[in-house]
Amino acid sequence: MTLLLHNLPPITSSAPSLHYTSDTTKSNTTVCIISSSNTDKPRIKPKITKIKIKEPDDYHATLKALNSKGRIPRKSLGQHYMLNGEVNEQLVDAANVGDGDVVLEIGPGTGSLTNVLVESGANVLAIEKDPYMAALVNERFSGTNRVKVIQEDFTRCHLRSHLSSFLGSDYSEGNSYAKVVANIPFNISTDIVKQLLPMGDIFSEVVLLLQEEAALRMVDSSLKTSEYRPINIFINFYSDPEYKFKVPRANFFPQPKVDAAVVVFRLKQAAGYPQVSSIKSFFSMVNSAFNGKRKMLRKTLQHIKPSSEIEEALVNVGLAATSRPEELTLEDFVKLHNLIGDA
Repeated sequence: MTLLLHNLPPITSSAPSLHYTSDTTKSNTTVCIISSSNTDKPRIKPKITKIKIKEPDDYHATLKALNSKGRIPRKSLGQHYMLNGEVNEQLVDAANVGDGDVVLEIGPGTGSLTNVLVESGANVLAIEKDPYMAALVNERFSGTNRVKVIQEDFTRCHLRSHLSSFLGSDYSEGNSYAKVVANIPFNISTDIVKQLLPMGDIFSEVVLLLQEEAALRMVDSSLKTSEYRPINIFINFYSDPEYKFKVPRANFFPQPKVDAAVVVFRLKQAAGYPQVSSIKSFFSMVNSAFNGKRKMLRKTLQHIKPSSEIEEALVNVGLAATSRPEELTLEDFVKLHNLIGDA
């Protein structure tokens, strides 16, 4: 590390000796302080130079962090570590993270994204399943008082309980909203989306780095395609999704077999949800509708109402009596449910 000192007068043999100390209270900033051991006037007042030193979370830094815990990426945990700091910065920018924001991060890994979040002024609640990575992140940010690490499986954790203790009264009273920014394991992306999107009372935005194919499928709700599924109805019921940008696979270690992409889900408040008599009953009907590929709704929903009543309801909402689930929009399903669904 090189320290650059500017605007110092020439040092002669009669000049007072100079000493410097290094203040590294912040992980990315070193301040060189010049002082004189001679108190005689006039005192030398050189310019103090602050040098921002940002350690890159690149391939070598990632290997070093993993080696410090004797770890290798585990396929069973879907561990693919981000090597490009610019991608992390774009993730944070996509969520408009600013000073004082509270951010939930899922699977922080070596803490590369956590670092960018902290630099942006956020307070981070990080949930990590791998105990070794949880310990690493906890150690890395122990001096910041900005990061709390919970070693737990996110899909099984009591998220609301953790958030309640971390967020404080402003959030529990609905005065402020937290955000989610995460590079998540591809193999549990649907589970995470299903867990987070109904939490519009706590989160304003959910920004996730997903497998590109899954990202496109979640955002594109085109009708009459094989990719149109119940998850599309779910996502649009609870949020307004937006595809942001592609992330090539070369940015990860180990390199996955597919590219990734970032999606922003802007969560709706309960008052903005489609009006159905019962959300549970609604999604039960939607899931039933898609059981049996290419089957007509009068067949897949006949356990709710007789086929003749299903046909009549479809016609009443402006659809063909022979309609199939991939032909219905979210609004169509809402109208249908309000005619045939159980309260």
